[in-house]
Amino acid sequence: MGECGCQFEAKNKAQRQVLTVLLMVNALMFFVVMIAGIIAGSTALVADSLDNFADAAVFGISFYAIGKNKGKKNRAALYSGIFQITLAGFALVNVLKRFFFGVEPESSLMIAIALLSLIANVFCLFLMAKHRHQDIHMRASWIFLSNDVIANLGVVIAGILVTLLHSRFPDLIMGLILAIIVLGGGIKIIRETQSKTLQRS
Repeated sequence: MGECGCQFEAKNKAQRQVLTVLLMVNALMFFVVMIAGIIAGSTALVADSLDNFADAAVFGISFYAIGKNKGKKNRAALYSGIFQITLAGFALVNVLKRFFFGVEPESSLMIAIALLSLIANVFCLFLMAKHRHQDIHMRASWIFLSNDVIANLGVVIAGILVTLLHSRFPDLIMGLILAIIVLGGGIKIIRETQSKTLQRS
C-alpha cells in the first residue's frame, strides 16, 4: 500500500529542514575555506572550498526537487552532476596554475581549516544519514557529503606532509585528487540519473 498524503508531506518537510541546514553550513564553509585557501596559498583548500560550493548548489537544487515528480527529481540530480563536473574543471585549472606559479602553502592553517571543515561535514553527514535512500536527489546529496569527508581528511594529510617535507607538492597532489573526486562524484550522479530514467522508460 502506498504512502498517504500526510506521510509524503512529513517526509518532504523533514527533507526541507535537513537541506536548509546543509545549505547554510556548506555556503558558510565555502567562504571560510576559500578565504583560508587564498591566505594559506593552498591548492587543496581552494579545491575543498569549491567542493563546498558545489554541495551548497546541490542542496539548493535538491530543495527545489522536494515534492516534485520523479522526472523533475531526476533532472535536478542531473543538473547537480553537471554543475559539480564544471567546478571540477575550475579546480583542475587552479592546480595547473599553482604548479607553475605557486609557493609552499601555510600548512598549519591548512590543517586547522580542514579539521573545522571535517567537523562541519561529519555533522551534515549525520543529519543526512536517514534520508539517503529516499529519493535520487537525496542520494546525490549523500554522495557529495561523503566525498567531502574524504576530501577533508586528505587536506589534513597534505598539510602534515607539507610540514614534514617542506614542499608544496603534497598540496598540489591533494588539490588534483580533490578535483578528481569532485569530477567522479558528478559523473556518478549523472550515471545514476540515466539509470533511473532508463528504468522508468
